[in-house]
Formats: sequence, structure tokens, C-alpha cells
Amino acid sequence: MGTAKALRNVIVVEAGGRGAVAVCGSLLAQMGATVITIESRDKSAKAVYRAQYSAGKLSFQPDPRSEEDRAVLAKLLACSDIVLTSSDLDPDWLKLADAGSPGNVVCDITAFGRNGPLAGRALSEVEVQAISGIMDTTGFPDGPPVPIRVPIVDVIAGTYAVSAVLAAHRVRRQRGFGQLIDMALFDGAFAALRSFLTTVLTSDNADNSRLGNRHPTVRPWNLYRSRDGFVLICAGNTFAMFERLCQLIGRPDIAPKFPTQKSRVAGTPEIDPAIESWTEQFSTAECVEKLLAVGVVSGPIVPVDNYPREANLDFRRTIRQATDPVSGRDLFVPASPLHMSATPGSNLTRIPAIDGDRAEVARIAADLTAAPAVVPPPSNVRPLEGVRIIEFGQYTTAPMCSRELAHLGAEVIKVEQPSAVESRADASVSFRMTNADKRTMAIDLANEFDVEALKRLLATADVLVENLKPGTLAKFGFTPAALKAINPRLIYCPISGFGIDSLYSKRPAFDMVITAMAGFMTVLSADGFPLKSGISTADLMGAVFAMAAILAALDHADRTGEGQFIDLSMQDISAWLTQTTWNGALEGRIEPTVVKASDGYVLVEAGAEALQEARRRVSSLQEAIQMNRESLAAVLTEAGLRAVPVRTVREAAMMPHTIERKLWFTMEEGGVECPMLGSPLRLTVTPPQVTHLALPMNNDRAAILDELGLTPAA
Repeated sequence: MGTAKALRNVIVVEAGGRGAVAVCGSLLAQMGATVITIESRDKSAKAVYRAQYSAGKLSFQPDPRSEEDRAVLAKLLACSDIVLTSSDLDPDWLKLADAGSPGNVVCDITAFGRNGPLAGRALSEVEVQAISGIMDTTGFPDGPPVPIRVPIVDVIAGTYAVSAVLAAHRVRRQRGFGQLIDMALFDGAFAALRSFLTTVLTSDNADNSRLGNRHPTVRPWNLYRSRDGFVLICAGNTFAMFERLCQLIGRPDIAPKFPTQKSRVAGTPEIDPAIESWTEQFSTAECVEKLLAVGVVSGPIVPVDNYPREANLDFRRTIRQATDPVSGRDLFVPASPLHMSATPGSNLTRIPAIDGDRAEVARIAADLTAAPAVVPPPSNVRPLEGVRIIEFGQYTTAPMCSRELAHLGAEVIKVEQPSAVESRADASVSFRMTNADKRTMAIDLANEFDVEALKRLLATADVLVENLKPGTLAKFGFTPAALKAINPRLIYCPISGFGIDSLYSKRPAFDMVITAMAGFMTVLSADGFPLKSGISTADLMGAVFAMAAILAALDHADRTGEGQFIDLSMQDISAWLTQTTWNGALEGRIEPTVVKASDGYVLVEAGAEALQEARRRVSSLQEAIQMNRESLAAVLTEAGLRAVPVRTVREAAMMPHTIERKLWFTMEEGGVECPMLGSPLRLTVTPPQVTHLALPMNNDRAAILDELGLTPAA
């Protein structure tokens, strides 16, 4: 494992108070940047989770009455490499940053961005969950929407912001000019709804519905009671797996009755009770052992007892300890999920005292000089021009990661095996959304010519990203060591459920199993029952973390010529997401409330006692169930509470704000019109571009072979 830092000598000023700003700053600190967090005297989302969000950073709390402090702050904002702000909450920071050097990168993270009808409206993270449609997808069919207790929208926006910042920083390093980045919590939340949008945007009637822990099209897929808790079973991806499950539970008669996915969805009322009658006979551990022995994907629900207690997380040293100088407590904090061989993520275990680093910050400011102003070229430069990425990807993680990198200008070659590609369907809206802007090439790893072609292709590449079953490429000779021998500059990023260096390196897993085994479902539980999020959290965050890690590794490779191996575990990442709930943080926390209206629900950012007081003060609330969402939210707001309607996915998609920011649009190619998602990475000078729809399999094989100087045997 290396000790170099991808962002060494990079100075970041984290000035905004949003949690997303702190998340972005934390990941940049893990990558080796010197991050200076500006401590506000006002309560902010960043301040609520200060211990976790300030770890690994330098703390500076300027006194507005001090001329010296104002001078230090102005120098930092003008001359640092990267400035992070949240202008909807803290408009003065962006004004100061805008007045500084045009040579740095300024990333402004707001609720709704800088344009559109909702621009400037400073909603909180959980309010954006409600407005974006995410909240309405989470919960049980017969219950209300459930707020996600992890600040998931902050995490999504903050992690996307890392990639936007790194892309802009690459442009600055290569071409000399900085730029503003316009990041919005709403944009990232909307992009996370991809699996729902594929039907909502192609059908006049379809909309999301809460499914609890079930999958919309795959069964059996649910949480079942065991003798001592719950066991998660996801056995519906093939009929063979379903058949093995039926044999295991002593009900072989069930399998022939439900041979297709559609029939199994319809047969859920018969299938689920049969499974649970078996699981209730055994402990969770016994169930999982028996299920895995016959190849059925399953897992336990991991508890969060000050931190997620799970053997593989311990094996990978995912949990560390730190002392908080503010409270005096010893706290559990997450290690960096960035397992990178050359530039490993720093483990942020130093929690600074408030304003404890002012002398060091003043020294840094004194040494800074403003970057020269460089006028951006008139042509539309894209940050990753000249970068070649090879993708072996199925379903979501690797394809989604490489799609965003393609929008930033990379050449992405999607390599597929000629047969048995489960995730491809040329007419699938989901496939087209996830695989736009890529070239395609089929390679048969059992064919000697194709293996040689892949070797030559990899020798020309900068990045190889994949989410195949761990060990698949190694089985054909493409081990990390072999890949390094082929191309020492290659960045190899496999994305797996539990990590390559893992207790479960060969264990199959789906999104819900991973989040269950990271503590996420325990944190999100509703009425004591573990619950998954409506969005595919582990898949989404695996893709977004991979994108950020690859961009950091490219920065290192550009400077040194050194590639590296990135071992990304979606379990590590999912556990990292829950850090704001560790150390007993949920105890006594005032949770937001969801109130029923005549046409849906309203989110009230207040606990039950405050809501009851509002009911007493506003008599019309006694008739709340007869009021529609807009009226009820208005009445609650007038009563002094924060309240917004909970929107469905369709409603979020059709909002004028969504349309104006082009978060989705349609593309036509070859007579085919398809909805596409815009990129949430809003670089204002070198923006991402969506150029073409997903291509048929093997569309570019002949051209790529010709580029490699290869001619197939006749």
C-alpha cells in the first residue's frame, strides 16, 4: 500500500454550512488535500455533526470584528485552490469568493442551484428528500413515506461535488483557468431516482409506489422473520436460484407453479409465507449459512451499536476511534473507504478543537499567492478529453460511473461478452440511460484472439472499471499484477459488494443485502422494522465513489505516470454513510414528522410535541386530513413550523424547476426517442455533455480492432 496523496499540496477552504459541503471537504481531505473548515458561530447542518464532519481538517473561526482575521479569510478565499460554499445559506461566502482570484475552483452547493424557479430557496436536506420524490419511494405500501435518517441527499450531493471539483481542478492544472461549479442537492437526489424514472418518463400512468423491502419486478425479495430476528433473502434473479430455495425450505412443489418473474410477483402471497414458515425455525445465522450453501443470496441485518457491528467491516478496519476535544468523548469514526494502492485514503481521526488551528491557518494564508487570471478558451473543452476508459459493467455501478466520466469527455469503451449479458436489452430505457456516450465492443474471454485484443486495448487505456463477480477477470489471467505488467499507468477499479480483500470476496450480494450488512437498514427502520431506502443506495454510492476515486487516481497518474489498484467495497461505503448515527447520536434526536393530507403527505421538520402545539394553536389543523398538501404545508408554515409537500417521482419529474435545469430531456437517434438524465455535475465553463444514446452490442469492434492494428482471422 502506497503512502502518496493524490491531492498533496492542494488547499481547500470549506466555508459553507451545508452538510454536503462538509462531506465534499471530508473526501478531499481523505485524498490528501489540506482542508480548512471555517467554523460558523451559527448553528448549521455542518455544526450538528461537527465531530465527524471536522475530522482531519484544520479549524478556523474568524472573528468578524478582527481586521487581521478578515484579512486571513480574504486571502484564503482568493488564493486557495478550491473553495466550497453554500450560497443559499451563506451568501456572503460566495460574494467573497467571487471577489477573489478567477484562477481557483469555487464549488457552490445549494438546495436547488443557481437557476430555475426554486433557485435560492434554502430548504434543508430532509426537505429536499421530500420535494425530490426520494421520501415518497421509502416506506411500506400501507404506511406513510419515511424520512431517511441518514442525511442521504447531503451525502449524494457532496460526493458528486468531489467529482465535479476534481474535474475542474484537472482543467485548472492543465489549462490554467478556474471556474464556478453549481451543485444542487435536488439535482443529485433526482438523479438517484433513475430506476423509477425509467418507467415514470415512458408511461402516462406509472408512478412510484412504496414497496417496503420488496423489489418491484423480482421475487422472492424480502425480509423474513427468523427465530432471533430477521433474514434478508433475494432469490429471484434466476429461476434456478428460486428452485434451489424451494428445495431448501422443503417446498419443491412451489417452483413449477411460478416459472417466470411475472408469475412470482403475482404469487408473492403464497411464496412469502412459505419462506417465512421455514426461516422462523432457525436463527438468522443458521438461515444465512443454509441459504448461502445452496447459492441463494441472503444476509443478516447488522445492528448499529455505537457503530455497525459486522465481521467484514472489522476485517477491513472500517471503524476507527478518535477523541472529540469539544465534548471530551472518545468516539467511533469511519476509516476512509478509498482503498487505493498508490494513494490510499487518509483515515481522518484527528478532530480539531474549534478554532484550534488558527496559527497554522494564518501561516498557510501568508504563503498563498493568487493564481494568474487565464481566460477560458472559446471552444468547449471537456475535462477528460484524451482519457480512455475500459468498462466491464453490468446493471448499475460500473456503467453509471463510466457514463458520468464519458459525459466529462472520456472515451469509454464498454466491453461485453458476446452472450449471457443479463443487463443488456437494446430497447431498455434503463440500459440506454446508463450507457449513453460509450463505444461498444464484444470480447469472448475464452477466445485466444479476443484475449490478445483485450491486452492490446488495456495497454492503451488509462482506466479499467468493472463490477463483475470478484475474480472473473483474474480467472482469465487478468489479475491486478498482470494488468500492471500490461500497463503500469493503468488505474484498475473493481467495485464489489464486500471488497476484494475481504472475508466475503466470493459472496454474492445485491444492493439491499449490502446496506443490510452495513447497518443502513437498522438506522432506517420504521416502527422497529428494518427498512431499505427506495433508491438503490449501495449501487448509487458505489458508482459515485468510484468516479471520485478514479478522478483522484488520474490526478496522481498525470503527475507521476503511476497507475494503481482501487479496491472499492460497497459495504464500506454504506457503513460510511451511517456515521452521523453512530455513538448514540439517534438517542433523543427530534425526528421530522410526516402528516397525512387529502392528496398525500406533508413533511414537518419538527417533532411530535411541536406539531401538537401547532395543532392547538391552529384550529384548522384538526381538519388536516381534509386539506390538500399545499394548503396544509402553508398552514403549518404560518404556525411557525417548516413544512413542505412530499412529492411523488412523477411530480418531481414534471416540476418546472426540473425541466428548466434539464435534469431530464429526450434524445432521438435513428428514429428512436428516449428520455435521458442530465449530469448533476454542473461545471459552468467545461460542462458535461450527453452526445449519443447507448449503441448496439459490438457496434465499434471493427473500428477498435483496426485502431489496435489487429485483423480477425477469416
